[in-house]
Amino acid sequence: MATYTIDPAHSSADFKVRHLMVSNVRGEFSGISGTVTFDPENPAASKVEAKIPAATVQTRDPQRDAHLKSPDFFDVEKFPEITFVSTKVVKKGDEEYKVTGDLTIHGVTREVTLDVEGPTSEVKDPWGAIKIGAAAQTKIKRKDFGLEWNATLETGGVLVGEDVAIHLDLELTRQQ
Repeated sequence: MATYTIDPAHSSADFKVRHLMVSNVRGEFSGISGTVTFDPENPAASKVEAKIPAATVQTRDPQRDAHLKSPDFFDVEKFPEITFVSTKVVKKGDEEYKVTGDLTIHGVTREVTLDVEGPTSEVKDPWGAIKIGAAAQTKIKRKDFGLEWNATLETGGVLVGEDVAIHLDLELTRQQ
């Protein structure tokens, strides 16, 4: 068993949501941090804990980013962090796992399952640190987390879709 720290400079948390019912808007959060304790011989003993500063949301539109930080969505003043704490890790194949846990967004906690690719084999970086990588994805319904703001379109439908696809790319450093 080994414990790894998420490297925020080389990790990302991205999302995708339907906009105007015709296209997808993509966004990302930076500053993801946390630890992964991984036991390849006994995956059930593995544990994941991660935090993301909600105020780091970026969608390439400053006005939209400000709206996402407001009480209509993330309400970053009241709920500054998005967190995930695993409750179950199950091996599904070579370098494939299902990681179930509690995701908290906007002060609301729901169980989600991440489909994880990895971890990769360990490598040593040029400075002697041992690194691994992994990618994970899931889908959530934003209203399940209290993110209910929307606007009805004149032609029918809504401005913001209900389903949010989440994708994580993680680089982790083994703790000594």
